[in-house]
Amino acid sequence: MERPAHADPLHRDSAPSTQALPPLRVSYQHADVRTVLAGRDVLAVIGFGAAAQPGADPRYLRVALEPAEPPAPLEVWHGQDAVSCGSHGGVRWSSDGDYSFAALEVDEGDGGIAEAARSAYAALATWCRGSRTPHLLRLWNHFDAMNAGAGDAERYRHFCNGRAAGVAADFAANYPAASAIGTRSGRRVLQVYALAARLRGEAVANPRQWNAWSYPREYGPTAPGFARAMRAPARTPQLHISGTAAIVGHASHHPGDVRAQLEETLRNLDSLLHAAGSAHPLGSGSALKAYVRTPADVPVVRAVLRERFGANPPLVLLGDICRSELLVEIDGIHAG
Repeated sequence: MERPAHADPLHRDSAPSTQALPPLRVSYQHADVRTVLAGRDVLAVIGFGAAAQPGADPRYLRVALEPAEPPAPLEVWHGQDAVSCGSHGGVRWSSDGDYSFAALEVDEGDGGIAEAARSAYAALATWCRGSRTPHLLRLWNHFDAMNAGAGDAERYRHFCNGRAAGVAADFAANYPAASAIGTRSGRRVLQVYALAARLRGEAVANPRQWNAWSYPREYGPTAPGFARAMRAPARTPQLHISGTAAIVGHASHHPGDVRAQLEETLRNLDSLLHAAGSAHPLGSGSALKAYVRTPADVPVVRAVLRERFGANPPLVLLGDICRSELLVEIDGIHAG
């Protein structure tokens, strides 16, 4: 499917504007996906779980994470102008000229998760380099059985190896924000989707946590390549927050205690917003997702989130976290 638009993101302008971008708008809607995709400014729609509606539009992606309380709302990204979309080199894309959504689904095949990650990230990097939106702000990664395998044989560690091989020097100067959450679908397919922008964002470090790319060898042969958050190149403050869990320094805290892990995660998020210079706490200006490993922990997680966020709690999804001892993780986007 192709949709007409004012600019083709596969061809850069000779002199692109350097003015700050409008902020990306993200909302959660209980609606028919076809109705939502009819909006001319809709950049992307994410459906969650097996009950998500099917759809062939390049702007629509079904993510194999089940909601804690189905049906999940649709996550909708709104651009500022008419959106074009299509596919190129295995990458499904859509763009309004300022921002692009890009997505890949790669079957693991004989090469396993490492080769799938290498292939996906190499294709994504190639697409970005030829795009009018070459700067990655945010990435999401989903694959089955994330924590299967012991030590360096763990599938998440193999994924990190493959991701690093696929991007080589592309991330060396400016890691994007990112999340990696494991599915329980039984399908060995890697899903990667991304938000890219016409202008470069600014990575933000969390003083309570080591930079992920500096983790010691005990966490695997290849350290994870992502920033704790990315400050968007927008004319009003907007922060893209990576997957955040109960890690202080480089060590996991509160094993076996989901409430304590969630409270530690919220402290990390508060620290991150302070480091980013945010004028507002997490709340009404935030679009957040909480990922919970164990379904039995959902009531505790919901109670803590209601206490913290009131009528605007994060969307709760079931999934595996990058370390087997971690029980909960939060990511999202924050304005202010």
